[in-house]
Amino acid sequence: MHREEIMKVLPHRDSMLLLDDVENKDGVALGHYTVRGDEFFLQGHFPNRPIVPGVILCEILAQSACVLLQDAMKQGELPVYTGLDHVRFRAPVLPGDTVETQCRIKRAKPPFYFGEGTVMVDGRLCVSAEFSFAITGA
Repeated sequence: MHREEIMKVLPHRDSMLLLDDVENKDGVALGHYTVRGDEFFLQGHFPNRPIVPGVILCEILAQSACVLLQDAMKQGELPVYTGLDHVRFRAPVLPGDTVETQCRIKRAKPPFYFGEGTVMVDGRLCVSAEFSFAITGA
């Protein structure tokens, strides 16, 4: 699914929608985002040497995983982060890089969902993490 379709699942808009496309392939969310270089989070992080902040990379993971939760969400419900565990930042993500995410839901105890995922650039592991969500009421 592309941005217009993603916006039917996620409430994020404008500068906080951090996916160009995502698909659910046999229970694995595969997402992409190309860092343009003009994003708000690169302004000042860091001057003359922009690096995508780790928290933004975790947000990209979360947005990717939400495609796996779309069938569990009713109209008006929101998936919100409830936890991040075992997060490891292994390589920087820079302007011009295309981020590839892979996420899966490991277990569910509605309204809570527990997953894991990675962020890669050109086959290089940049981030790995475990995370959890709650689907909040309409």
